[in-house]
Amino acid sequence: MTLEILISDLLNGTKHGFFTRRGGASSGIFAGLNCGLGSSDQREAVQINRTRAAAAMDAPPEALGRVNQVHSANVLTISDVRQDNIQGDIQADAMVTNVPGVVLSILTADCQPVLFHDAEAKVVGAAHAGWRGTLDGVLEATLDAMEQLGASRQNTRAVIGPTISQRAYEVGPEFFDDFMMQDADNARFFANGEGDRYLFDLPSLGLQKLRSAGVAEAAWTGHCTYSDPERFYSYRRATHQKEADYGRLISCIRL
Repeated sequence: MTLEILISDLLNGTKHGFFTRRGGASSGIFAGLNCGLGSSDQREAVQINRTRAAAAMDAPPEALGRVNQVHSANVLTISDVRQDNIQGDIQADAMVTNVPGVVLSILTADCQPVLFHDAEAKVVGAAHAGWRGTLDGVLEATLDAMEQLGASRQNTRAVIGPTISQRAYEVGPEFFDDFMMQDADNARFFANGEGDRYLFDLPSLGLQKLRSAGVAEAAWTGHCTYSDPERFYSYRRATHQKEADYGRLISCIRL
């Protein structure tokens, strides 16, 4: 089956894509393009999937950069193509580079995959931005790291890929309180749910953070991971369905 890759006009000039689960070698609850090496899927199937994603980026699998994602604001700068630099186990949730041919990749299953590009400076970035990382500044930290490579926020475009939407993201009062402690204006990202529950708008938070950080343009593709099981993996949906594990979507960008 052919891979399905979502792209954005804002990232013209780069090879990039938010991959759906379609077109992969995995089966069962992982059926499709599961690229998560940390999942309990068969490792051979995951490696095949990652090789297919790299090929779609016109790159060999060894050029597919990755980090050990830990919901942090840590950013890895890739300034050369050493294998331990590109495919090591560095704990971070974003990567930036100005090296042509290096493919930055992020794994998600409800969290925001965010791809960045400064066409003038020829710098790209990729971030894994769940609620914790977004609140703690991973998007701003990615822009800071891009600036260290010569990028400018005023020339940078950023796109949020498939993520969980507000209608599917029910949270409790403790979650709401965490956001209020940082900034009372964060109330705008919550709607009332049933009882004491709230519905949280993660992509709107991401867009607000990006725009407040001064990027030239920012957009969300509008795809909800939870609500479209045929195309996307979802941690929350898998939890609600009491599945043992879940697949990970891959999002990539390269110069």
